[in-house]
Amino acid sequence: MSNKIYPHDFVKKKRSGEKIVMVTAYSYYDATLADRVGIDGLLVGDSLGMVIMGYASTLPVTLDEMKHHLRAVVNAKTKALVVADMPFLTYEVSKTEAIRNAGELIKMGADAVKIEGGLEVVETVEALTKAGIPVMGHIGLNPQRYLMLGGYKLRGKNAEDALNMIEAARSLQEAGAFSIVIEFTAWQVAAEITKKVSVPTICIGAGVQCDGQILVIYDLLGINPTPPPFVRRYANLSDQIAEALSRYVDDVKKGLFPGPSEYWSMSEEEFRKLKERISG
Repeated sequence: MSNKIYPHDFVKKKRSGEKIVMVTAYSYYDATLADRVGIDGLLVGDSLGMVIMGYASTLPVTLDEMKHHLRAVVNAKTKALVVADMPFLTYEVSKTEAIRNAGELIKMGADAVKIEGGLEVVETVEALTKAGIPVMGHIGLNPQRYLMLGGYKLRGKNAEDALNMIEAARSLQEAGAFSIVIEFTAWQVAAEITKKVSVPTICIGAGVQCDGQILVIYDLLGINPTPPPFVRRYANLSDQIAEALSRYVDDVKKGLFPGPSEYWSMSEEEFRKLKERISG
């Protein structure tokens, strides 16, 4: 595709000072609409576990579920960079298993993979990049590690935690990560990380001084009735969809749908023949 965006283009955008815009995408239409308006990157996120499957967290998400939604997004043939999340326990067991699982996502059409964690995943990031697989890091709040964190809590509230995150970001960059997501982190910490690394930071709930932003598409469209506190709702599709469905129910119940312009007929001659055959 002409002007297709690749991982190195994200780095170029940081160098030129151009803000990077990403959203999550789980379906063909998510990807098509986002690409139409010039979104730079699409994350096929394991957040699908919560917003698509209705799980209580991202932990139950399987690689097969990720593949299913990745296939739908890849079929849109977008200009946008397509990043596939690696779900819980698809990269922690061994570097060999991580390469194999990430490789499957790349072979399906993903342009890169994203893995959560700091220093503990640096060797895995290095192994993936050496295998030719572009990696997006993810620090700050890691939803896959919420049990260890004691819940979905703000990161970087104290100097020690902030220093650990800065060290993690530097190490991920040295391991070959082409960009780093920073989630639900004090803005000062995200700003410091953004200044100290040469790869772009993509933030969600971590302030405006990052190199780019990402939101869950169902949150920004107002489909999720209870989005995280850092979300700005750009529409209220939850109510609009409910209203449309209610009108549909009402029209069907009253016999108003379908109308004459919404169904088709056979010719009078063919209908006469049919009636004769039925009668015979």
